[in-house]
Amino acid sequence: MYITSAFDSGNIEVLRCDSPETIELNIKKDNQSDFYQWFHFKLVTNAEQQHHLLTIKNAGGSAYPKGWENYHAMASYDRVEWFRVPTEFDGENLVISVTPEQESMFFAYFVPYSWDRHLDLLQWAQQSAWVSQVHLGETLDGREMTMLMVGEPAEGKKNIWITARQHPGESMAEWFVEGLLEHLLNEDEPISRELLEKSVFYVVPNMNPDGSVRGHLRTNAAGVNLNREWATPSLEQSPEVFHVLNKMQEVGVDCFLDVHGDEAIPYNFVAGCEGIPSYDERHKNLEDAFRTAYLRATPEFQVTHGYEKDAPGQANLTVASTAVGERFKCLAFTIEMPFKDNDDMPAPFTGWNDVRSSQLGRDTLSAIHAVVDQL
Repeated sequence: MYITSAFDSGNIEVLRCDSPETIELNIKKDNQSDFYQWFHFKLVTNAEQQHHLLTIKNAGGSAYPKGWENYHAMASYDRVEWFRVPTEFDGENLVISVTPEQESMFFAYFVPYSWDRHLDLLQWAQQSAWVSQVHLGETLDGREMTMLMVGEPAEGKKNIWITARQHPGESMAEWFVEGLLEHLLNEDEPISRELLEKSVFYVVPNMNPDGSVRGHLRTNAAGVNLNREWATPSLEQSPEVFHVLNKMQEVGVDCFLDVHGDEAIPYNFVAGCEGIPSYDERHKNLEDAFRTAYLRATPEFQVTHGYEKDAPGQANLTVASTAVGERFKCLAFTIEMPFKDNDDMPAPFTGWNDVRSSQLGRDTLSAIHAVVDQL
């Protein structure tokens, strides 16, 4: 047997690999950080059709141990179709149980979104006459920070920002953006055409390229959590946020959606700006209108489960959505998707996956369309 993670977004450490049922592994920490939870590795075995137990020994000490409760790992033979496999968590060890049907298979915390696919997404979008690809700067590892501007800026148009994957292990966020862009760039879709008559979209599909390629859960190359950098970003520690915020200052923001995944909560939900200092009746009405429109757009969204609302004036203004909501006095939400499944609409074979993430991205445009005139 052979196990490797020497590829884009790979992460695993092999402790022991003596037999199919005594495979012991650890997840590596993010560089210069104690965060870890993302795994992605390949198993090569000459014992296909034989039961295998893969035990991740340090799961209990991960960033979000409650994320392992009722969680099932994802697996694939072709890296295109991903499915769930039986997984148990005993409070310390995460045990993946599988009988491989082929000589090799891949395992991951969630369906990976590769750097190559990211580059393909940028070039595909650029083929649309509505799209301009904008270079914002470089990451600490020298990768490009790229924004897609969709639509033609003009006086009176609204500026709508979509950012994804500040936390690189939350790969569902870039699948969400892919679905949103496919719908937005569909010339036969009336909602998209009307949205682009009234607004310009500024889309950053991957806010954390270095962490994504390195196989990090939550941080960039320097071990910095980008979603705590929005008060005072720096070129030395958080150039990704620095460049995006500079562009926001240049063009303005009327609506901001920052797309994430939540390890523990098995639902789709949003977190708003109730705790920012400038929160007022107008902001509340706008948030209520968006939530109502989102509920109408898709049964995958709900408002019962989520984070506790911040008390008035107690928002953390280093977080993207609250920082932007306060700075620009605009509609700003964090959108969260599950790593497990949507318990309101369970699909045991796949759980929440890439396809459903993309569909939620498409459906989100309907919610934006419903409130664009109020922004």
